[in-house]
Amino acid sequence: MKELTKAEEQIIQVLWSLKKAMVKDIVERLPEPRPAYNTVSTIIRILEKKGFVSYQAFGKTHEYYPLVSRDEYKRKFLKSFLNRYFGNSFQELVSFFSNEQDLTLKELEEIRLLIGRQIDHQKEKNHE
Repeated sequence: MKELTKAEEQIIQVLWSLKKAMVKDIVERLPEPRPAYNTVSTIIRILEKKGFVSYQAFGKTHEYYPLVSRDEYKRKFLKSFLNRYFGNSFQELVSFFSNEQDLTLKELEEIRLLIGRQIDHQKEKNHE
């Protein structure tokens, strides 16, 4: 799966939230200053060529919908990001964020709780 540019990502985010939309609907949901209709239309066609979007035709207008879910894109993006910047190591990623992001004690405790739940889940899976 190809990665998206910032502009492509902004448009697919709107499409994910709308589920289906015409170009004009997408333009209306973008923050100011909004890109021109033709710009959004061009980006939608690029997303279509990349396999992220398809459409249903209604005469000369098209209703676009995502072919790739937000979660699927997040998984692939994170895997690629992890590989490029952290040598495919979640441990390196967590270490970076815990050292660099000035996390509060509450945030660190929430992360520990989430990890604890995953450990328990993995233990349960291994005993089945």
